[in-house]
Amino acid sequence: MNSQNFLLLKNGHLVDGTAAEKNEPMDILVADGRVVEWGRELRAGTAESIDLQGRTIMPGLIDCHVHVVAALADLGANARLPDSLVTARSLVLMRNMLMRGFTTVRDVGGADPGLIQVTREGVFPTPRVLTSGNALSQTGGHCDFRGRFNNDPPASGRIPLGAIGRICDGEREIRLAAREELKGGADFVKIMANGGCASPTDPIRFLGFSRQELLAVVEEAANAGTYVAAHLYTDEAIRRCVECGVHSLEHCNLIEAETAALAAAQGAFAVPTLVTYDRLLAEGAALGFPADSIKKVGMVMQAGLESLIVMRQAGLPMAYGSDLLGDMQRHQSEEFIIRGRYLPAQEVIASATHVAARLLRLEGEIGTLAPGARADLIVVDGNPLEDLSLLSHQGRHMPLIIKDGQFVKRQQLE
Repeated sequence: MNSQNFLLLKNGHLVDGTAAEKNEPMDILVADGRVVEWGRELRAGTAESIDLQGRTIMPGLIDCHVHVVAALADLGANARLPDSLVTARSLVLMRNMLMRGFTTVRDVGGADPGLIQVTREGVFPTPRVLTSGNALSQTGGHCDFRGRFNNDPPASGRIPLGAIGRICDGEREIRLAAREELKGGADFVKIMANGGCASPTDPIRFLGFSRQELLAVVEEAANAGTYVAAHLYTDEAIRRCVECGVHSLEHCNLIEAETAALAAAQGAFAVPTLVTYDRLLAEGAALGFPADSIKKVGMVMQAGLESLIVMRQAGLPMAYGSDLLGDMQRHQSEEFIIRGRYLPAQEVIASATHVAARLLRLEGEIGTLAPGARADLIVVDGNPLEDLSLLSHQGRHMPLIIKDGQFVKRQQLE
């Protein structure tokens, strides 16, 4: 990355999800990794000046549901890989996320303290990463990949980096597991509270953990000043988690209006991840995703699309998520396009900017270009409010990407 103490970007239209139209061309001054001011005809002494010639300026994008260690679509096989291989592949996956304009991502199962430290040292180009550490699952839940005929006890001791979660049963174990992940630097706690597509023995209808276990893990997160995110599909599973205080509701494909309204009233957030079902149906089998799991995907795909309308009408905030695995991660930005078929472009962009920042409890720091915010920004050829596909194509339409005031991508503007 090329260090820049002062940078002046001139003649750019701001699009950040707070308005349905782009604003008039303005200048933005960045200094020491922060936004200093907006205005017309700004002057900044020795600052480098770049004329954007009417291009769009956006805050760096935020993806609230990724698995940075999931280099394989078969998560069971991924957990058996050596840590060194997982690390190297993870750095490539994260670099590619950054080059798509995602300057912040939330890892919801997998990244360990060492990998997070690597991202913070800045030696490799990666997004800013918030993580849950290992997700928590009950026996037979969404992180139990042993299969129906494998009665070996769950692995104990050190958890492989390629695993996205750990197994814990009972109130005592779930409290201990949450405390261990928080001790290791987790920013929040992730639980698997419903059946899932990727795991072999938990149909979608299965409920994960008892109410007592849910209340216990929510208390542990609250004690640490943070929140719980839960993997959820069915309306019943979502409702019981909301009633128990879970804050971040992942997927939510089968949510119904009454539960969506309850979640909104409780101040919860939803994180739909529709692109992963679209891609699993198209590519999952070829990439090693188990056949039984693909059948589950078909059950939740259409309902997930309809859930966008249900949640919007209920006023439930929706943050951006992708949840892609293996080589399918190249489709990360296509969530914009899928949501754009059902929701206004402004709201889709908001999901990856200020709405996501609120969920991550970084409002005012990221997801905005207001004075004082981190200087995470992307420059886009064209207007995403008119064409959301400009945010896809592996960053092809983003000649400039800046994180913390430093260029991570810089192409000559013509």
